Order: sequence, then C-alpha cells, then structure tokens
Amino acid sequence: MKLSILLYTAAVIAAITPVGPAMADPCNGPLPTKGVRFSAVVRYVGDGDSLCVGPAGRPDRWVEVRLADFYAPELHEEGGRDAKRRLERLVLGRTLVCHAGLRSYDRVVAACYRHGHSVGALLRAAGDPEGGRGKRN
Repeated sequence: MKLSILLYTAAVIAAITPVGPAMADPCNGPLPTKGVRFSAVVRYVGDGDSLCVGPAGRPDRWVEVRLADFYAPELHEEGGRDAKRRLERLVLGRTLVCHAGLRSYDRVVAACYRHGHSVGALLRAAGDPEGGRGKRN
C-alpha cells in the first residue's frame, strides 16, 4: 500500500512539474570562430531565435546558434512559444548555411540562410509579430 501511494505521488509531481526554458539544451559542440562559414542540419530549436545544427545523433558536435538578424521573445514571454513553433516549422530538419559572428554566452551569433534566404528575413516575411525588432545579445 505504501509503495503504491509513493508511486502515485511521484507520478502526480512529475505530471504537474513544468518542463520549460530552464532545461538545458542538448547542443555541446565547439563553437566556430568569427568569420567561419559552416553548414549543417538543424537538430534542435531552443526558442524563436536560437537553434542547434550538426550531425544526426551527435549533440557533442552540435553548434548552438543565436540568429544575428532576428529577435524573438523569450519562451516565458508573450508570444515566445509561438515564435519557437514558427522557427521549428521553418528550419527543423533542414540544412542551413551560417556565417559565424561573435559569441554570446555559450553560443555563436550567426547569420543563417536557407536556400540563400536569411532565416531572419524569412521569419519576418512569415508575419512574426515582433518583426525582428529589438535585437539582443
């Protein structure tokens, strides 16, 4: 009886505990230096303006990228989850070509392109309500 109550309690706690932006992203690859051009498939989208690219099944080689030409609200802010979904629809599983800029925290700020079009411009064209304004690092 005690074991079933303990298991039930653990299941309830797990069900109501939010899984959100506090979780670490899986991107652990080395960051390219400024000026380097790199190309890879998008494996993970963290929020509306950050993603990871790299080889399948190798998060130790995934590069974490902050889009240089687009701002999206944080996940916990109004519109943050919608911005993430828009970026996922646009790039997840697709190959991007990126040009590395400076580093910001544990990621590289980069201009990324899909079929020659800036991802930031594609997001703005898709009607993102933020329109890429208010850039942050």
